[in-house]
Amino acid sequence: MSKKATAVIIIQAGLIVVLLWLLVLFSKDEFEAFNEEEEIESPQRVHTEAGISTIILSAETQQQSDIRTEPLSMAKYQTTLESLGNVLSLDGLLGLRSQYMSALGDLAVAQAALANSKNDYERLSLLNQHERNISDRMVISAEALYKSDLAKLQAHEAALDNLRYTARQQWGDRLGLGMLEPKPSAEINALLEYKQVLLRIALPTQQTHPTSTLHVTPVGSGIPPITAHLLALSPQADPVLQGKTYFYTAPAANLRAGMRLSTQELDTANMMSGVIVPPQAVVWYGGKAWVYRQYTTEKFVREPIDTDKESDQGWFNRDKFKPGDSIVIHGAQLLLSEELKYQIKNENDD
Repeated sequence: MSKKATAVIIIQAGLIVVLLWLLVLFSKDEFEAFNEEEEIESPQRVHTEAGISTIILSAETQQQSDIRTEPLSMAKYQTTLESLGNVLSLDGLLGLRSQYMSALGDLAVAQAALANSKNDYERLSLLNQHERNISDRMVISAEALYKSDLAKLQAHEAALDNLRYTARQQWGDRLGLGMLEPKPSAEINALLEYKQVLLRIALPTQQTHPTSTLHVTPVGSGIPPITAHLLALSPQADPVLQGKTYFYTAPAANLRAGMRLSTQELDTANMMSGVIVPPQAVVWYGGKAWVYRQYTTEKFVREPIDTDKESDQGWFNRDKFKPGDSIVIHGAQLLLSEELKYQIKNENDD
């Protein structure tokens, strides 16, 4: 290749480099100008007031972004009282009843023996007093037998008292003493005949009075709830469960001794007023639930909500919100994105 051709190639290459450099230079200026135009055209929608981020959106922007609001309505809420219990075996009660019936029989024998020895003692004592027809020794022997039978009777009476005390301490008056009756009541007979089973339910401490009926479900069984009826207060606490204990009875068909039970009842004594926050209004951020409240037609603020009380329609709140407060029910996620974008921008500027 000649020197002239080489020089032409070098000159052409140099011109290409210069042109590329000029292109990059002018493109950079246009890109920066374009960005400045974008920043000028993009309005500042998030503002910080007293440390609180506030989003300002015009009515037109709200319509374009399909952001819709709705006022909260008043709602009533009843807490659910959850309790646990178990089906009791009647072995202890049946053992007490058996001992008591046996002690009653022993008492009847002792009463008969005492009546007989008392009559003998009184008869012999009269004969002894009447011209000494009976010796003193026979009178003394009859008196000793009479006093022995009296002591036996008193011992049997004390044994019966102790059984009644035990029944009252362990099972209460209605159930424990009712079980010791020679002719028990219809509800006790239903237990003895295994038509009903005995339940001990530990009610929550905040529940002041037991309900007359409960709907119990064997834990993990899948059996539909079974209606149980209040029988009596239980004098003894459950060894495992905390709470006030009561005896209930329920049909024996699907229940067995030792089964663990659960109940869920509405707390009719405590009715709360507040509002229900619908699920579509809630956004989750930082492990918490938030909604955007509309303070004016263009002003929105993100606020936390309470998720402890859940219903079929959403979450019940009564302290932070009141009926009539307007919240965003559609587009809350867009507002959260706008707020987070503003925070990221400020961090980058810092």
